[in-house]
Amino acid sequence: MPFKPDLVDELNILLKFNAGSQEGIKVHHTAAPDLINATQRLFDKGMITQDDGGYLTERGHEAVLHAQTLHTVLTAETK
Repeated sequence: MPFKPDLVDELNILLKFNAGSQEGIKVHHTAAPDLINATQRLFDKGMITQDDGGYLTERGHEAVLHAQTLHTVLTAETK
């Protein structure tokens, strides 16, 4: 089953968070509509604290760790 564009947008938002810190993010109203919508969906799913970013929830933190691992695996150079 392929990743739909909406899920890719959500993954890209999650990858903006630093899982090793308590820093949040802000997606401004001038951002691309697909990023604004992805941020809203992550909020609706309980992964972030605000509909325009905020901080990761516990569920969001877990999702970021998985997203970072997947990104690392897919971008690693093979020997």
